[in-house]
Amino acid sequence: MKNNTSKANETLALSATNLRCHHRPGFHIAAPAGWVNDPNGLCFHNGVYHAFYQHHPYSSDWGPMHWGHATSKDMVHWRHQPIALAPGDEGTCFSGSAVTDGDLLALLYTGHNWLGEEGDDTKMKQIQCLATSSDGIHFDKQGVVIGDAPKSDMVHFRDPKVWKEDDIWHMVVGMKDGDFGQIGYYQSDDLREWKYRGVMAEATPGIGYMWECPDFFALEDKRVLICSPMGMEADGYNNLNFHQNGYMVGDLDKNSCRFTFDQFVELDYGHDFYACQTFDAEDGRKVAIAWMDMWHSEMPTKARGWCGALTLPRELKLDENGKIWQTPIKELTSLRVKQFDTSAITYLDSEIRDTEIQSDLLEVKACFSLAGASAERFGFMLRVGDAPFERTLVGYDRMAKRAFLDRTLSGEAVTGVRSVDIDTSSNTVELHLFLDRSSVETFLNRGEQVITSRIYPSEHSLGFKLFAENGAVELQSLEVWQLEDIWNQ
Repeated sequence: MKNNTSKANETLALSATNLRCHHRPGFHIAAPAGWVNDPNGLCFHNGVYHAFYQHHPYSSDWGPMHWGHATSKDMVHWRHQPIALAPGDEGTCFSGSAVTDGDLLALLYTGHNWLGEEGDDTKMKQIQCLATSSDGIHFDKQGVVIGDAPKSDMVHFRDPKVWKEDDIWHMVVGMKDGDFGQIGYYQSDDLREWKYRGVMAEATPGIGYMWECPDFFALEDKRVLICSPMGMEADGYNNLNFHQNGYMVGDLDKNSCRFTFDQFVELDYGHDFYACQTFDAEDGRKVAIAWMDMWHSEMPTKARGWCGALTLPRELKLDENGKIWQTPIKELTSLRVKQFDTSAITYLDSEIRDTEIQSDLLEVKACFSLAGASAERFGFMLRVGDAPFERTLVGYDRMAKRAFLDRTLSGEAVTGVRSVDIDTSSNTVELHLFLDRSSVETFLNRGEQVITSRIYPSEHSLGFKLFAENGAVELQSLEVWQLEDIWNQ
């Protein structure tokens, strides 16, 4: 089974030389050109972090899937590598994972073939495949390792996540049986011969008809299943994206191979977060990266030759109540180029305060006091511009008791507000955000909740302001840093 990536790499190099766009990320992973969706094969191997991703190098639209590839020594400063996988006899190369097998880096992925009209997901064949590399850059396909789904009428059978535990390889894979999502469970001694152990978990009514992109791991003394359910209905402030991404905390019975859980909880409450995958950092921290877009959303950069990006790496921790907290990895402090002087800003009273900071690459940390606060809403205005009038609002609504991101005036194509309830028993609201040229990731109360959304403001909308509406609020602290453009070589 050949892995002919030469043409794809040549096309990508040519496209990248002609690509100019003021929305290109400064410190997030995006392909040199073309389309990007799910992160794949996130791992630490032989002293290097690897991030692969679903990629179409010939177009900025979704198409025959390849695996793009970037590497890093610190999970922050990434460099593009040649395309790792290209379509072949197994079909196109759908999502999967990567593991270290001795001296080899092994990729497990789904081979996908349409059996009818392209896009008809009732007529397709999905199989699980293996590719290996001795240098971590060039991969040789080893063939099909699981040729059929557990049931003959099961066509949704994809996205293997593999790990080693108790000297055995384990795999979870997303499946659809009738109208319910499932997680299939396999075990192997050698990554090549796999034994089906049964359905590890399945959706209860309302949790989706297909569970894509599964991930299964231990955190503290519990097990966590992350997946991306398709077909969940919106419920108030919850499940507002076209498809969802979230987690279930529970226990695995190793004899029956069944995972039991209480509830499905969204990982991120923004507009753009999907297909989250985790990996272990060199020191054992559990780190997650997701696709920073959403199916059926407006994606204006398609017209400029590229589309899609990945989120920043986040460390995951589980508290005593079974809740996952997410914080930006500590290595991200290395992006800080300079700190702005914001010492004069300690109080806001029914005003918009201009900081005179002009930038599209910022890190902002602030703590607002609710003790004595009378402002109805307060927070930040990002990427503020006058022609046209643009701004992205991130802050806290005291009336609704919810943190929010408002991109009603965030530029080209996008709109909408997202919000989430947060704990304010400490009488404070902490906001920690990363602003890139077309995205905002906001970590609330040291990782209690996260809101991630894409924005597409005009090139010259660079203002950074603070606001308080109809009342006052005190700032206990405010820190703002200019961040490095890691791709500006």
